[in-house]
Amino acid sequence: MSDVLSIQTIYCRHNDAQEALNRLRDKLSPGGNIVSEAGRQRTIDLFGEPLSPQQVVEKICDDVRADGLAAVLEYSKKLDGKELTEQTIRVSAAEFEVAHEAADPAYLATIRRIRDNIVEFQQAILSEDVGQIRENGDTRIELRQRYLPLQRVGICVPGGAAAYPSTLLMTAVPAQVAGVKEIVVVVPPTDFGGYNTDLLAACHELGITEVYRMGGAQAVAAIAYGVSGIRRVDKIVGPGNLFVALAKRHVFGEVDIDSIAGPSEVIVLADETARPDFVAADLISQAEHSPGSGVLITWHEPLIEAVREQLMKQLRLLPRGDLARISLLDYGALILAKDAEEAAELTDLMAPEHLHISTAEPEKMLDNVQNAGAIFLGHYTPVAVGDYIAGPSHVLPTGGTARFANGLCSNDFLKRSSVIWYNEAALAAGAEDLRLVAGKEGLTAHSESVDIRLRK
Repeated sequence: MSDVLSIQTIYCRHNDAQEALNRLRDKLSPGGNIVSEAGRQRTIDLFGEPLSPQQVVEKICDDVRADGLAAVLEYSKKLDGKELTEQTIRVSAAEFEVAHEAADPAYLATIRRIRDNIVEFQQAILSEDVGQIRENGDTRIELRQRYLPLQRVGICVPGGAAAYPSTLLMTAVPAQVAGVKEIVVVVPPTDFGGYNTDLLAACHELGITEVYRMGGAQAVAAIAYGVSGIRRVDKIVGPGNLFVALAKRHVFGEVDIDSIAGPSEVIVLADETARPDFVAADLISQAEHSPGSGVLITWHEPLIEAVREQLMKQLRLLPRGDLARISLLDYGALILAKDAEEAAELTDLMAPEHLHISTAEPEKMLDNVQNAGAIFLGHYTPVAVGDYIAGPSHVLPTGGTARFANGLCSNDFLKRSSVIWYNEAALAAGAEDLRLVAGKEGLTAHSESVDIRLRK
């Protein structure tokens, strides 16, 4: 574990600090380059040439578009080692019931409590129709913004290295709150995925009945384009590996997507009141996603070495400590800022997925930060509460995209339309302005569509 001492330390008094931060941000961006050597070799074995991840995704998506379910089943065989059929790719009602009956009652009760937390928060922020009436004498104009739920939504739930019922909750429940009637879940055909009884029991508890055992780019393509037995969806949400992220980007336009997610990440903003063991635990909690990034930014210099010592101590004790250690070496940093103001500026530059403000006055620090997917205030609000139980969705923008993107919420499953009504007097009152602008643009038929209604 001694190589944890090699986690990069950036002192902002050095001229190269900005460059170092830019390099770290670029490594975490959704550029499609984070893939292991083993992954590259597997690409050669499967496709006969060293295709880039983007090329792999394009080939898989094109094959699914052309050959439909047959291509999905073939890729499930080649990539996941599973012999599936049109009948076995979908989880049956009997399988849901068996999984639910076998589940630990305490686990199911936890699922219900978390669901209730999510419902309470997502309902509170849900958009409602907004109307406006403009009246002046005989003229009357009625304007509305109407919100309706999407009809059919696809959810990607990972299932490679672990089972993720939390992802199911944080994606499906906001959609249900929005009123989405058809929720389609795709999950890899693995022991942690489509054959995981805890996950299937959670689906049953939430009333989700359409679950398919397929993962990777082929799953994204199947629900984006539609294949035999699986109708296309309107939107795809949920995290996944690099190939899932690139596939979502590839099919965007055919369907809507939530984001193009990269490695999980956290910045901890900490002052002299922060406990080093708490900070180290926060950094490791995101790094253990492997890949995952943990960055400390502080203006209290003694905290740097104290956190480094805690990292070494805690990594030795954790089952996924070796994976987290590699992530911290590749995507971690301990940064010493000049003061709190500079720390806030550096945070906005990185625009992290998770920001934990572990200071004496976190609300004051919050006022100086704009770019973050989710923000956790105080010494006793670790990111894990947002990952699992609080209520806001844990599906968040990564790779610096939090400077313009938002975390998933119930409103993302609504489609809004403007609704406009003019009476004849209102049309006449606005006609001259309309004619002037239409004339400037040379679109005379626009004017005529008004004039034909006003001629006596």
